[in-house]
Formats: sequence, C-alpha cells, structure tokens
Amino acid sequence: MKKIFIFILLSSLLFPHCQKQKEDLYTIGIFQVNDAPTLNEVRRGLIQALEDNGLIDGVNVRLRIENAMNDLPKVQRIAQEFVREKVDMIASLSTPCLQAALISTREIPIIFASVANPYRAGAGKSAEDHLVNVSGVSSRGPIKQGVEFIKEVMPEAGRLGTLWTPSEINSEYYLELAREGASELGMEIIAVPVANSNEVLLSAQVLINKRIDAIYQISDNTINASFEALGRVANDLGIPLFGGFPLFTNQGACAAMGWDFFDMGYKAGEIVLRVKKGESPGDIPIQYMSRVRLYINLKAAEKQGIKFSDQVMNRADEVLNTEVDEEDKSDI
Repeated sequence: MKKIFIFILLSSLLFPHCQKQKEDLYTIGIFQVNDAPTLNEVRRGLIQALEDNGLIDGVNVRLRIENAMNDLPKVQRIAQEFVREKVDMIASLSTPCLQAALISTREIPIIFASVANPYRAGAGKSAEDHLVNVSGVSSRGPIKQGVEFIKEVMPEAGRLGTLWTPSEINSEYYLELAREGASELGMEIIAVPVANSNEVLLSAQVLINKRIDAIYQISDNTINASFEALGRVANDLGIPLFGGFPLFTNQGACAAMGWDFFDMGYKAGEIVLRVKKGESPGDIPIQYMSRVRLYINLKAAEKQGIKFSDQVMNRADEVLNTEVDEEDKSDI
C-alpha cells in the first residue's frame, strides 16, 4: 500500500511537470488553404528547413499544422484559433491564409509563402516597407517567360486559354500578368472563371470550345488542387497544356516552367528560424524566388501534338516520359 501511495505521489508530481514542458514548447501554427501539390511542397520544404537546423516537432518545437481543405470560412477560424492559443509564430501558406492571419493579429509574427502578391494581400507596400510582424517569400511566377516559352514551342499560336478563380486575388493578379505578357507577343488570353474545384472539369471543356490554340494554366489554389482534371481533358482532346508549376508535368502538362515550391518552403523556413532566434520580421525584406525550372513530359507532349526542339530539350531541368498514374501522384 505504501509503494502504491509513493507511485501515485511521484506521478502527480512528474506528470504536471512533463505536461508543462510540452506546453512550454515554442509553437508555430502552420496552415494552408487546401491540399494543392504546390502548398504541400511548400509545407514540406518549410518543415525540412526546421529539421535541418535541429528543430523537431514534439521535441524542441511544436508545430500546429492545419489544412482548411478549401473552406474559406475555416481559413479564418484557424487563424483565430492560433491567436487564441497564443502561438509564438504563424506560417501562412497561400494568399487566403496570409489575409486571414493579418486580420487576426498584428502582434504575432507571420511568415508567409506561396503568396503571389503579398502587398495586395495587405502585408505592406514593398519588400522593405511592410508590416513589422510580417515577412516571407513571394511566389510571383515567371509568367512572361512562360508565355514566351509557349511562343517558342508554338510560333503560330495566337489564343491561349486559362482557368482562373475570381475569389482569389492571386489568381486575378496572375491573369493580369498573363494578359500583359501575351499582349506583348501579339497573343490573346482567353479566360474562363471557376467558382470551386468541382467546376474545373466542366470549365476546361468550355475553355477548349473557345477555339484556343493551347492552355497556359496560371497558378491559383483552386486550380492547383484540381490540375489533374485539366490534364485529363488536354490529353483526351489533344490540346497542348502548359503549367506554371514544374511538377504539373506529372499531372498532364506537356511542359511547365516555374519555381520549385519545396525550395520556396525551405526559404520561408529559414526566415522562421531567423525570427525564432530573435530577429524582427519587419527587419527582414520580403524575398523572391529566382531559379526558373523547366520540366517536360514527352508522353503528354505526344498526346497533345507537341514536338520539342533539341534546343528546348537541352534546357530542360527534367524530362519525363511517363503516363500519369497513382505512383506519380503520390510523389507530389
């Protein structure tokens, strides 16, 4: 009986201590708007940066990871929950998440990634002139280079189609950039709006019926999460499909030019580390990606009637010659 009493006494003393230690861990709330491959890669890169620098979830840092699964009201609720829980930092992966975090707090440090135009989202005026609790990595893509690449591959192309999501300010921004780039090359962008991911397949068919020469799909969270449906339509109907995220060549694009989103997340993770060590986010300029990557999928190109020159092939960072299958999709 005495031994049992001592055990209970020790447990009562040690358990609160262990619980307190867990509660005292530096906590980072990480959230994304949906399950898009781009955002998953960003999250993976950010966590890898932390692990490479000795921060392990549950050991010396606590990562509160949330996914709103395309439920915009839930995005705001997650941000508010982070604030109520008094997390030490918020990592906002996507424009809607950055907007929600900015609405919820002006005190907790906010580090963002996969945000095309952080200034339109309310983060500040420029890379150096921004809110004191905010910094991160812009995902503004090389849109003009993407349009120029299509012109190189398809010199006779004049009408490029794209889907876009009016409710996303990043999508509106990319559409503006695509139209500007196409106009400079004497090309036209034909855009069809989508309200949610369930409309992507039907909207893609509507887009193709508009007599376009190719699809140049701008990046936004809704389309990125459903790109495979667009790829199926392009392959079935033989319409060239070009993407703005390299790994979309695994989901039906014949070619894709853009950033490595894992690298983007890693870059954001390095900012997280700097802030955790005591730097103010306001003193860290908003950063941009620089290395443009080109991926090509020869199997998709064959189905879509595209032949790449040796010059283009030699520039490619990666060349695939595979069908889209479950194994490919699990790698994204």
